[in-house]
This record gives sequence, C-alpha cells and structure tokens, in this order.
Amino acid sequence: MNCKINRNAAKVLNNMLSTEEANGKAIRVFITHMHGDHAHYDLKLDTPTEHDEIVKTDKGIDIILDKREEFLDGVWIKYFYVPQEGFEITNPSKESHGHHHH
Repeated sequence: MNCKINRNAAKVLNNMLSTEEANGKAIRVFITHMHGDHAHYDLKLDTPTEHDEIVKTDKGIDIILDKREEFLDGVWIKYFYVPQEGFEITNPSKESHGHHHH
C-alpha cells in the first residue's frame, strides 16, 4: 500500500504525534463514506490491528491503513493554510471526481 504526505501535513501530523495522547499510537487514515466509485476520508490517532499495514512515508511518518480497503491504497494527505486551514485527503489513483475530506 502507498501513502503520500505534503510538507504542511507532515508538520501538523508530527505535532499530533508529539502529544501525550499519541504515546504508542500512529496516524490512521480511514474511510468515512463510500459512494460507488469514490470515498471520503478522515484521520485519527490509533493502534494497528491484524488487518492493517503500517506504511512508511517519505516524510518519516508511519500511516496505518486497513489492507482490506482498496480505496486506501494510494491516499494523499495534504494540509493547506489557505483558503481554509485543514487537511485534504484524496486518492488520485482511485477517484476521478476529486472528492476529499477537508
């Protein structure tokens, strides 16, 4: 499985991982809604299960992805400060409509 992270997202995720709440946990990307040919994503701090793969990103952050969910393979986590601050999670390899989580 693959996952990409932009520089802004890496900074924000590293801050999340440095909190006391994150001790022993990693970032999980998960699907909140599926609509036929596209999915909506979110992220949270979590621990892996037997169905998960821990993906090492080029930014040095481990991401937990459920191996059973094909729409998680190839997700791209981005963080933007403008026009509105927040995450955008997409999967360009699976979605033609550009649906994402903000």
